[in-house]
Amino acid sequence: MAISDKTRKMLWGRSGNRCAICKHELVVSATASDNESIVGDECHIISSRSTGPRYDDSFPSEKLDTYQNLILLCRVHHKMVDDQDESYTADILHQMKVNHEMWVSNRLVDTPKPKPIKFRRIKQNIPPYLSRLTTGREALNLVTSAYAFLMNHDELKSRGEVDLVGSFFQTLRNLADLGDDLEPSDRVSAAFDLTGSLEQLEKEGFFVFGGREVQLLEGGIEAGPSDWPIAIVQVLRKDNDAIIHVNLDGLKKDDDSNKKT
Repeated sequence: MAISDKTRKMLWGRSGNRCAICKHELVVSATASDNESIVGDECHIISSRSTGPRYDDSFPSEKLDTYQNLILLCRVHHKMVDDQDESYTADILHQMKVNHEMWVSNRLVDTPKPKPIKFRRIKQNIPPYLSRLTTGREALNLVTSAYAFLMNHDELKSRGEVDLVGSFFQTLRNLADLGDDLEPSDRVSAAFDLTGSLEQLEKEGFFVFGGREVQLLEGGIEAGPSDWPIAIVQVLRKDNDAIIHVNLDGLKKDDDSNKKT
């Protein structure tokens, strides 16, 4: 018999991801170059091995891997209670587990309950129109400082168009996820590549438009609402009726560089 997923979830949940002795967290956060590390063990109070700590031949074998016979410990204290099993008897470990789970429960009760999360739109923050993006730098600046995205496109007519538009959106998403982690040289390279993508889209009959809407994030445990900037990107066919032709400083009305939506 092995420890079931349900038992593991109960043990980690009721223990609050903390060692029952030292209260240290048992998952170490990831670093820039490595993944997270789990430094906790699901420890048997009564061992299944006849030579193991606190072994009891009268204890039912079907209960060895149950929640009642497990305690969550860091690896230091796991070794300590097994090496010093005369001091850390089964009764003592059971009581330590009960005390620890009561401590976790009390800590959670004292924590203010978060309010429901919701987003609120502000009328004056809704862009009246989207401006055409003509350079990769414009597109990069738009998405790398946003918390969320609204991406849309005209109906696509071929697999080639699907790949072209989909690849463009995926690139924007990847760059947005990197955000401020982009090195200066990487930003320059990304902007250059995005300009090439914009030119390819135009060659295939598309214009790209973008804008930003700042919504308010409310709820949670924050003292007040916080800004939630959303990047809006649309890929439209050049003949889309939603595109507005703007005549600026004597430029021709149909000048593509002044199209907005």
